[in-house]
Amino acid sequence: MRKLQLELSQDIIINNCRREQVTLSEYACKSIRSDRYRDEEIPDLKNIRPSFFHDTDRIIHSRAYTRYIDKTQVFYLFDNDHITHRVLHVQLVSKIGRTIGRCLRLNEDLIEAISLGHDLGHVPYGHNGERYLNEICQKRGIGYFIHNAQSVRALMELENGGKGLNLTLQVLDGILCHNGEYLNQAYEPDKNKDWDKFMDEYTKCWQIKNYDKQIRPMTLEGCVMRISDVIAYIGRDIEDAIVVGLIKREDIPDEVTKVLGNNNRQIINTLIIDLLNNSYDKNYLTFSDDVFKALDTLFDFNYEHIYRNPQKATQDGKIENMFHYLFDVYLDDIENNKESSSIYKYFLDEKDEDYRKKNRNERIVIDFIAGMTDDFFNNQFKERIFPSKFGMTI
Repeated sequence: MRKLQLELSQDIIINNCRREQVTLSEYACKSIRSDRYRDEEIPDLKNIRPSFFHDTDRIIHSRAYTRYIDKTQVFYLFDNDHITHRVLHVQLVSKIGRTIGRCLRLNEDLIEAISLGHDLGHVPYGHNGERYLNEICQKRGIGYFIHNAQSVRALMELENGGKGLNLTLQVLDGILCHNGEYLNQAYEPDKNKDWDKFMDEYTKCWQIKNYDKQIRPMTLEGCVMRISDVIAYIGRDIEDAIVVGLIKREDIPDEVTKVLGNNNRQIINTLIIDLLNNSYDKNYLTFSDDVFKALDTLFDFNYEHIYRNPQKATQDGKIENMFHYLFDVYLDDIENNKESSSIYKYFLDEKDEDYRKKNRNERIVIDFIAGMTDDFFNNQFKERIFPSKFGMTI
């Protein structure tokens, strides 16, 4: 029986490898090229799950992934259940990326793993919360904070009690380089990467302001995920903004609607088809001039009328104060070994000794806050500020 199981496993592994060799483009990153930092108990070449497929499993079973469910995408403090949250966004990125990847004969497993893991480092209240943590990091002399590097940190240094999940280099690199906030007409991979270069880029993201703008993914699949991030949110944010009353559909510039369309479905379809038409059988991705110009105009429109809309920012001062307050509270708790604190109960008690030794107290607090959902963050603040009920029972 054991022999039959081994023979079946070997057949599956051979078929997986043959399928990739036959179906994938010469520009695709095949699973056999995957690279892990540490050896596995069952090596990838002897596992019926291809390496990047296996990475996806590890990501979706991580504790950080479960917290996607209550993390802000763009809109917070709006009482509407149909607004996009982070968990839906990463699924949309994955679906769009896999659509592009399948048409270009790239590795869909790699695209999916990068897509589902790329925003794990996002903090409560989205990009605004990220900005507040970045200010705190600079004020405390521990460098900068950017969510894509924090996503890698979550998977490489925080999960599994601080040991990390031992994901492949290609997945971690795609996550670090996803940069969906920066728009380009063309995306070409930086193939001259190994673990040393990746770790150098990862370290510099914490040390050098805006360093993440300079780096590119090492695979074409990473490039696919990077542009899929933009395609997933650019039209969806418009639909959400219309739902909450920030803009009207007729506000979208004519030069955009004439080229891309005026709703999310049309925008996604136009962008994907144009990208495929201009990138098929190439070692890079690119849009046509007309479509990229319209996309760039839409990008600017969204920033002016949605992301920086004054109506969306009425509570930002309060939220910023909450971040600074909780940071100070948790830092004081650690420095005074207050083991009843939430930072011990929900975070430090499950970390190994190496984590405490390797990280300054300030960075530990940043890690704790960055991993919170919006509701947990709010409840932690209320717990510290609001009085609790007590009294004698009859």
